[in-house]
Amino acid sequence: MATPSSRMLLGDLFQHFVKDSPICFMTRLLLENALNPQTIDSLFAQHAERQYTRELLFSSVVEVMGLVVCGMQPSVNAAYKKLKERIPVARKNLYEKINHTEPAVAAALLRHTAAQMTTIVQHLGGALPDLLPGYRVRILDGNCLAATEHRLKPLRTTTAGPLPGKSLVVLDPALMLAVDVFPCLDGHAQERALLDQVLPTVAAGDLWIEDRNFCTRRWLLGVAARGACFLVREHKANAPWQAETPLRYKRRADGARVWEQRVRITDPETGQQLRLRRLVLKLAQPTRDGEYEVVLLTNLPRRQAAALKVACLYRKRWTIETLFQVLEQAFASEQARLGYPQAALLSFCVALVAYNLLAVVKAALRVAQGTDKVEREVSLYYFAEELSGVYRGMMIALPEERWTGFQTYTPQQMAELLTTIAAQVRLSAYGRQPRGPKKPRPPRTKNKGQPHVSTQRLLREHHNMKSHTI
Repeated sequence: MATPSSRMLLGDLFQHFVKDSPICFMTRLLLENALNPQTIDSLFAQHAERQYTRELLFSSVVEVMGLVVCGMQPSVNAAYKKLKERIPVARKNLYEKINHTEPAVAAALLRHTAAQMTTIVQHLGGALPDLLPGYRVRILDGNCLAATEHRLKPLRTTTAGPLPGKSLVVLDPALMLAVDVFPCLDGHAQERALLDQVLPTVAAGDLWIEDRNFCTRRWLLGVAARGACFLVREHKANAPWQAETPLRYKRRADGARVWEQRVRITDPETGQQLRLRRLVLKLAQPTRDGEYEVVLLTNLPRRQAAALKVACLYRKRWTIETLFQVLEQAFASEQARLGYPQAALLSFCVALVAYNLLAVVKAALRVAQGTDKVEREVSLYYFAEELSGVYRGMMIALPEERWTGFQTYTPQQMAELLTTIAAQVRLSAYGRQPRGPKKPRPPRTKNKGQPHVSTQRLLREHHNMKSHTI
């Protein structure tokens, strides 16, 4: 049952935006609730080691970056001009704050808001079915930020693309939320070098799924020592094993033949051993890398996950690729003009927060209109497109003071309000665009001495050839 406040919200005052731009409206509600300025500034005070607050609040920095990564403003400079009346410092000072925001602060921002979004999704009842009942599944993957422009003085003398950093991102596939991030300032660092930071977050009863780049003895032994399980693609050079049983054929699954054997790995320093299951999937169709064989290592008990179940579980790893695809296509998560690694990583973390807001909106839709229908038909890309196109106009019509009441809403109140609005959403406005298989690109002729051609002439020639053939 909706609260009195939500009934007021859905009255004449807000009804236009609820009806015509419900995704943008719900996102703004979540934004106000999750990014409460007092809470964000408190986070900064807790996690900043070198920076401090004098006049410019960290909540103002997050607001600026949010406008940029969501496409509501084209640049930090444009966002600064928009909010200049509320930012009590010069533009140079704003850039200084952004360029020196510590990665720990940016990571804390994501973790805090992800915890809030998790509670709201739980109150909604909008989680997807568990991939493996009885386990808290985590999918881990790395993301390398794209090269920036050569604006910084030390970068102007090199033709190489300057990489501003990378990060490891943790996805909860049941909630479809990015629940943790481990940023790194060194764009050339090995992703597996960050695993020591991830290990303390592993809990008993977890199942961690990751690609072969994370297949190291130290990680596998560490996860098992904490009472958790892993499912990782084999990298034998980093995690050499000794066979205990020969490969035995199991059966076919989704076009692949599945084989299994028992192996063990040994810690070279302590002599500690860990017995694993090794599964070989022989594919009928190659992977995008042209491979016909995928080899997996896991310590999942066979009684809880047979070979075919393990093979299907690993294929769910692609869901984190969907997250990165949304960040790349729907948000300006990588700002080419922000050359400082701290600024680039802050931008990326704010984009993860924005992604999570849309994931909660999608969870509300699953509750209001059915999980199968929403998961099959709805694309987050069109959520973000509405957000970037409508947000500025909505904030002119409904200024800041109209929203502040939602800062104190409980997760239960937010869940009730979101469900009420989600029931009114027309899903066809955000539908996926299915396409057929890609056609191979035809060979192209080289026109020596002719750098350009007339499109009209080529169309006419093609039409004439077609007519002649008919």
